[in-house]
Amino acid sequence: MENTGDKIRIKDIAKLAGVSEGTVDRVIHQRGDVSLKSLEAVQKVLDEINYKPNLIARSLASKKQFHFVCLIPEHGYQDYWQSVNNGFQQAAEEFVHYNVRIKQLYFNQFDAHSFTRTSEEVLSLKPDAVFVAPIFRDEALKFTAELDALDIPFSFIDSIVDNTNFVTYYGQHSFQSGYIAAKLLLSSFKQDEKVMIVRTRRNGAVSNQTRNRYNGFMQYVKDVEMIDKLKVINVEFNDNDEDSNLQKVRDAFENNSNIKAAVTFTSKVYRLASYLEKLQHDDVHIIGYDLLEKNVHYLKQGIVSYLIAQQPNKQAYFTVQAMCKELIFKQEISRINYVPIDVLMKENIDYYLKFNE
Repeated sequence: MENTGDKIRIKDIAKLAGVSEGTVDRVIHQRGDVSLKSLEAVQKVLDEINYKPNLIARSLASKKQFHFVCLIPEHGYQDYWQSVNNGFQQAAEEFVHYNVRIKQLYFNQFDAHSFTRTSEEVLSLKPDAVFVAPIFRDEALKFTAELDALDIPFSFIDSIVDNTNFVTYYGQHSFQSGYIAAKLLLSSFKQDEKVMIVRTRRNGAVSNQTRNRYNGFMQYVKDVEMIDKLKVINVEFNDNDEDSNLQKVRDAFENNSNIKAAVTFTSKVYRLASYLEKLQHDDVHIIGYDLLEKNVHYLKQGIVSYLIAQQPNKQAYFTVQAMCKELIFKQEISRINYVPIDVLMKENIDYYLKFNE
């Protein structure tokens, strides 16, 4: 077969398959009617030569603009959700060549009403696809049902809501990460010791991600038959009241002796670490989530014993990439893609950060 620069041409494929160039074009670009016999002949040749279509050319040829919307929490500098946002921005820059435009909308992650209001704004935009952080499970169920009714595909970021028609998910197995947190924190626990579990108050239900991690944590407690022996001290933080939070931690220690471990299932373990540092409780093992700079600081100081990490920017990017493959290029994708649950300590954090620069 002759070709130019070793590049397989449509006329070459047509000759090998014994069909017209027009038939090959219709098969490759999935347009027009093709007989089953011709389709099988062309597909056989494509498989044999490992043909890869020019996806950019295909998307540009469609002349369709694809408008995606991301619905994620508001965030500040170096917050967990900033990393998620960065991943979406990277995807927006790269997939613009596929006629994809990505818009980000933000809600207050501590207010379910804010999620509902912003989800209504998403619907008003009539997007081609949506990426949503299902912080509030019930509200997310209602929103995704509305997306289904409008035939708008959607994917989750950060956590999954079961019994929904999401396209794909890239992220940690939240339940399993909570199980691991408990195993790390409690495997050498003595019978008379207590553990502090810190939650953050929300206007609405507990976040989907936090609930899953907590359930995994308590499943470990049940599996090792500690459920009736472990004394749990529950503390609820207010996201905007540092003085009140500090006093709650102080009260917990004044009213309960022998608290030897503490866990928070959000990305703000640095907050708990700072309170324990101020109160000079340096014998408490702390575990939390995510590689925020403040979290890493306390990990390196030895105040936080473990961080359970993930790479939210990559998860966001791959979620957009998968939606493009599914929606635009009609490629088969994997629906659930669990990422590694990275356990970091003072002794290995520098190697991890350097490797992932």
